[in-house]
Amino acid sequence: MEPSKVFFTNLRATPTANLLDKMERLVKRAGIGSIDFEKQFVAIKIHFGEPGNLAYIRPNYAARMANLLRSMGAKPFLTDSNTLYSGQRANAVDHLRSAMENGFNPISAQCDVIIADGLKGTDYREIEINGEYCKAPKIGAAVADADIIVSMTHFKGHEQAGFGGVLKNLGMGCASRGGKMELHAASQPRIDTDNCTGCNICVKHCAHDAVHLNANRKAEIDYVKCVGCGQCVALCQYDGAVMGAGDTSENMNCKIAEYTQAVLKGKPHFHVSFIMNVSPECDCWNTNDAAIIPDLGIAASFDPVALDKACVDMVTNAPILPNNRLSDKHPHEHMEGQDKFHHMHPDTNWRAGLVHAEKLGLGTMEYELITV
Repeated sequence: MEPSKVFFTNLRATPTANLLDKMERLVKRAGIGSIDFEKQFVAIKIHFGEPGNLAYIRPNYAARMANLLRSMGAKPFLTDSNTLYSGQRANAVDHLRSAMENGFNPISAQCDVIIADGLKGTDYREIEINGEYCKAPKIGAAVADADIIVSMTHFKGHEQAGFGGVLKNLGMGCASRGGKMELHAASQPRIDTDNCTGCNICVKHCAHDAVHLNANRKAEIDYVKCVGCGQCVALCQYDGAVMGAGDTSENMNCKIAEYTQAVLKGKPHFHVSFIMNVSPECDCWNTNDAAIIPDLGIAASFDPVALDKACVDMVTNAPILPNNRLSDKHPHEHMEGQDKFHHMHPDTNWRAGLVHAEKLGLGTMEYELITV
C-alpha cells in the first residue's frame, strides 16, 4: 500500500489569514472538494465537551466547516452519541444542553445539533461487518443514516485508549450507549444481585431475550442467549448489571477500529484533527489538566489511520511543556522522540488499534506529510 497523504498547517496567523482561513485552505488543499456533497446529509462528528472541560475544539471551527459544506450543496449537522457513564451527556436532553452551553448551537456553530443515538441512547442501527471482535456494531442512527462522514477531532491523551484521535472519535463516539458497553467489555456482563432492584428495564430492552427476573425479582442472564452487547449495563441505573472480567486496552482499541469500519462502511469520508490543547485525558471529563506539549497545528486526510499516526508522531517528536502531569513525572526531560501517551497511561496500547485498523483496510500507518 502506498503512503497516504496527510496535510498539515501550523498555527501561525497573519492579518490576512486567520486560523479559520487556514483550516479552510487546509481541507480544500487536502481534497475535500472531490466529494460530491450536493443534497447529501453530512454528519460532522465532533465532541461537544463535558461542561467544565475547556480543551474541546472551538465551535468557530465547526461553523466554518458547516458553512464550507453548505457552499458545496451539503446538508450538514453536528453530532455525537450519548455517553455510557453518568454525566451531563448521557441522554439527549442533557447532551443538547451541554452542547449549547459550550457554544455548539445555530448561532455560534451555525449548524444544528442532532444527538446520534436518540433520547436514551437506544436509537441505533446494527451494521454487519463480521469483525474479529464485533459482528454488528451498534452505531447511532443519525450517523448510520448520514450519507457522508466528516470528523473533526481534538487530538489528546486518553486514559483507556492511550490517545483520542480519529478512530476514537468515530469508533467510540458514534457508538450507541449499548455499543459503548460492547467496546468497553471484553466478556459477558454479570448481575450484582445486591444492587439489582428488579426494575425490569434490562429485561424489557434485551434484544436477545437473555435476561429475566427470577423468583426473588433479581435479574438473571441466560448466557446461552447472551451475546455480550452490554445493553443491560448501559441502561441499569443501579449498578445491578456490571461489566465482566478480562477488559484490556488492546481489546478496546481493536473494537474501536471495527466500530470505525462500521461507521465508514460504504460512505465517503474526510477527517480533520486539531493538535492543540493536548490534554492528558479525554474531553469527556468535566475538567481538563494543562496541555502536555505546545500547540502544533491542524492536520487533514482522507485516511483516518494515517492521520492518527501522523498526529501521534508529531506529539512524540514535540518537547513537553512545564507544569503538567507529564512534566511532574519527568521534571528534567524534554522527551522529544518519546511516546508521551504511554508515559502518561502505561497500561494502554494505542498501537494495537492502528495495527488492527490497517489490517481491516481502513488505511495505512505509512504517510507523506505535506505542509500547507
